[in-house]
Amino acid sequence: MATLRDIRRRIRSVESTQKITRAMKLVAAAKLRRAQERILSARPYAVKMAELLSSLVRRAESEAHPLLVRRPAARKRLVIVTADKGLCGAFNSNILRASLGFLREQGEASVTLVVVGKKARDFYRRRPYEIKSEMLGFFDRLAYEHAQELAGGLMQEYLAGEVDEVHLMYNEFRSVAVQRVKREQLLPIEPASAAEGQGDAGGDYIYEPSPEAILAALLPRHVTTQVYRALMESVAGEYGARMTAMEAATKNAKEMIGVLTIQYNKARQERITKELLDIVGGAEALRQAVEA
Repeated sequence: MATLRDIRRRIRSVESTQKITRAMKLVAAAKLRRAQERILSARPYAVKMAELLSSLVRRAESEAHPLLVRRPAARKRLVIVTADKGLCGAFNSNILRASLGFLREQGEASVTLVVVGKKARDFYRRRPYEIKSEMLGFFDRLAYEHAQELAGGLMQEYLAGEVDEVHLMYNEFRSVAVQRVKREQLLPIEPASAAEGQGDAGGDYIYEPSPEAILAALLPRHVTTQVYRALMESVAGEYGARMTAMEAATKNAKEMIGVLTIQYNKARQERITKELLDIVGGAEALRQAVEA
């Protein structure tokens, strides 16, 4: 049975943990506000650019730009975006579980990985998958240059014929408590379906100066924009998940302190009662000895 000292020590330990989780919640909430503003401002531009490029690709010939060339998908590259840190609930485990499912579905295709975040790096280091490159430790200072670096490397490898498809997997920020795992094909750029293209009435665009020049300017920017959006989505989702997890941890710590306090009071009362019984028993024994 735990002694009073053990219970007091455990209460102090839980109180210290509660202070840490409360501080982490406040820090995550402050960072989430800025990250949420960034992604909500950038998302409409990224979505509209994806719609525009998909519509252009549906009309363009595959020879119009090297990024449009479609090859048999024998060699694939999967970009997995996780966090550098834990303590954010199921944020990392959900994306890693989804990425494993995607890898197991590929059959004979060769899939190599680009891991973004320490959690993905550490997870796949212990598994028989080839990590082609990694990007770590930049989420707190995320900038467009990081997306340019990542997207530029992917485009170079695709143009060089090292890979036939590039897929991007990340956590999409939906709300503070909800992040959704999303996978999209980054290269080659997928054309819009006929149903999606009904809004432009099937008409064509007037290109100035030429379709090739327009695509050469827009396609690399589109790929970089989608990568940048995925990174911002992941950052906002991480802060939201950490804030929610730390709020739950703080609440659980409070409940545990209440339970331990009740245990401490019961143990203290039992100890006092035992001491009183010992005193009464000793006094009674002394009285009997004097009377004898």
